[in-house]
Amino acid sequence: MQDLTQDKEEETNMNISEQATLWNESTNHVSRSALEAALPYIRAAPTDEGVVQMIVRRPGKGKREVLSEGILDPAYGLQGDNWRQRGSSATADRSAHPDMQINIMNSRVTAALAQDKSRWQLAGDQLYVDMDLSEANLPPGSRLSMGTAILEITAEPHLGCRSFADRFGRDAVMFVNSDIGKKLHLRGLNARVVLGGVVVPGDTVRKETVSKRDS
Repeated sequence: MQDLTQDKEEETNMNISEQATLWNESTNHVSRSALEAALPYIRAAPTDEGVVQMIVRRPGKGKREVLSEGILDPAYGLQGDNWRQRGSSATADRSAHPDMQINIMNSRVTAALAQDKSRWQLAGDQLYVDMDLSEANLPPGSRLSMGTAILEITAEPHLGCRSFADRFGRDAVMFVNSDIGKKLHLRGLNARVVLGGVVVPGDTVRKETVSKRDS
């Protein structure tokens, strides 16, 4: 399937470097102690049925578009996103990594880091969901349905990097990359599309039972 133009999208275009600079000049990053104080709320996220809170595609380097509708495709990931074009340093030929097709982040963590919803997209993930993404709740191989699509959680780690620190601060990276942060997958999860479909904010996210035949 080729990339499609989404007629129903509501785009919020953001230049990442400009937004991050404005934030750093006017506001302090959230401290690690404040982030740790949010852990009880983060841990209370739904385990079996959550909600899609935001869908973001990355059409190019440093660009973000908030969508009112996302099309998920097994070959292209999120339609209009640059996952396929930008490739990956984790593959021998630097092609796009099939197990890093979709990035999912717990919206409660994003809210604690960003403080304002207009800054959620700075995190760089495509799907923001109100759901428990911990290792205990969603180990690799788990499947999530949302809208008419199904995703499978992969084993590829998703950790805070230098860009993440630039946008949210050093304390944020230490928080998401801590032992508890890794167990709870506070930075998020990697996933691949196993059944293409349409997803919109407000859709229910459900854990699916995976049969031995499907795994």
